[in-house]
Amino acid sequence: MELLRLFSSLTNRIFVASALLAVVSIAIGIYNVNTAVGAQAERELLRGLAEAQTLIEENRRIQVEQFTKFARLIADLPRLKAAVGDADVNNARMVAEEYQQQLAADLFLVTDGHGSVLARLPAGESGRAPESLAGVRRAVSGQEMRSFVPHPGGILQLVSVPIWISPADAPEILGTLSIGFSLDRRAAARFRLLTNSEIAFGVGSTIEASTLPASGWRTLEPLLAHDGLSKQVILDNNNYIAVTVPLASDVDTDGPQRVALGKTPTAAKAIILRSRSDRLAFLRPLHTSMFVIAGIAVLAATVLSYGIARTVTRPLGVITATMREMAATGDLTRKIPVAATPHWEDEDARLLASTFNTMTDSISRFQREAAQRERLSSLGRLSTVVAHEIRNPLMIIKAALRGLRRDDLAPADVKTAVADIDEEIVRLNRIVSEVLDFARPIRFDIAPADLNALCADALKACGEDGEPLGAAVRFDRALPAVATDAERLRLVLINLLTNARHAVAAREAAADEADSITLTTVRSGGARVAIEVRDLGTGISAENLPRIFDPYFTTRHTGTGLGLAISRNIVEGLRGTIAVNSRAGEGTTVRIELPVERA
Repeated sequence: MELLRLFSSLTNRIFVASALLAVVSIAIGIYNVNTAVGAQAERELLRGLAEAQTLIEENRRIQVEQFTKFARLIADLPRLKAAVGDADVNNARMVAEEYQQQLAADLFLVTDGHGSVLARLPAGESGRAPESLAGVRRAVSGQEMRSFVPHPGGILQLVSVPIWISPADAPEILGTLSIGFSLDRRAAARFRLLTNSEIAFGVGSTIEASTLPASGWRTLEPLLAHDGLSKQVILDNNNYIAVTVPLASDVDTDGPQRVALGKTPTAAKAIILRSRSDRLAFLRPLHTSMFVIAGIAVLAATVLSYGIARTVTRPLGVITATMREMAATGDLTRKIPVAATPHWEDEDARLLASTFNTMTDSISRFQREAAQRERLSSLGRLSTVVAHEIRNPLMIIKAALRGLRRDDLAPADVKTAVADIDEEIVRLNRIVSEVLDFARPIRFDIAPADLNALCADALKACGEDGEPLGAAVRFDRALPAVATDAERLRLVLINLLTNARHAVAAREAAADEADSITLTTVRSGGARVAIEVRDLGTGISAENLPRIFDPYFTTRHTGTGLGLAISRNIVEGLRGTIAVNSRAGEGTTVRIELPVERA
């Protein structure tokens, strides 16, 4: 119900619709921007991974090819062939030291034709026996081989070539030359600088070296089980995107040890990782700025939409308030104020207000004409009423005069007859005066008057023994002077206050209540003022209420029925309105509204 009441207002509907439209539009814009930027960043991550993969593979390929070429050249040196053919360990070692330093190889191994080591650099390099290496065995048989060897701290990329001489009849294998370079943490660090990516090297299901801390290696090991892209890898609360790249399938592993551990020889692989968190970190300040801008935009849109809604609904509110006052007061001549300079006022609302004012002018003119016609029509009915009202006093006067013709009339009877004649003459004079006041046009003496002082004077005139009428007064001391006929308006107030006093007296319960009669003056909006006379008397029944302004209609035995009719003529002649609200047994409220300045 509260929600329905909220949307019952046109201002709220326009305001909510405009604000909601702004919020939805900005939200869609932010979502689209965020989605586009996120998708672009994701594409850049994937593109960076592809470039890093290409760089690593190309770098390794070039390095392997270079080492293969160097191995072939060195294996063809006469010095090395002579040393290997003579099994000269010293000469073989001298050649190995010279070229190992030039190539910066991580392993330089020379064996004889049986796989026995003639020279091995570095000298303290630990590992398996040369004759057990698949590369050495293949080279002894006369074939070149490239293989990976698990190595402490990483993987060793090994190139093995045969050392042979080629006599005319058949080649003779003198021995083997193996040159290797490590894929360890240092190599991974170099690749990291080259590709701006984290690198990890592994064999089987074990990570052997990585640029990442060892604490995260167990998280990376499942990636070795499959090749290709892994879109989400969480390491130390950091989100990575990874690609697993096979380096080679010819992995030379320590068979017995691996079998003991329940593992089988598999391919050597490299894992390339890029941090999605770091890459998308620039979105956080972007999001913050976007939300700040969105908040400012929503606030501005809200204020603007409210302002626009007010420009549409403010004139409609004025029109609605005026119509509500018309319904409450019965004043059908009330006008809607129209600004001289429209500024942001809605043109349609201005047109509606102007049309409404034109209609009220027509209603006012019609009411005056109808009142005049009603007055003229009432004159026809008045002749019958006047004849009836005059006949009774005349019959009493005639009877009194007939009695005065008697010769034996006592002095007391004479006084009684004279008193009756005098009373009926006064009654006839009052009837004639009221008829004249009702029938003829009233001439007003317009001058500035203080309504509060005028109301106080009317209270004194309705009182008894020089005391004002006992009524509660609620005067607005800030009322301006009103251009009116003070004496005529005073008569109207005296008539209304007298009727209120009689109504309260007729209801015994209300006669003892405090504030049984209330006289109020108040500003009525625009250039109008209002006077209200409220009583807690007997009230007026619903069937009699429409007839209270009819001439000679009265519910009191001593009333003439012209008081309210004359009061309405005076108020309407002063360009005002008079309205009566009443319920039987609850009381009556009479409201008079007058313009501050007479047109």
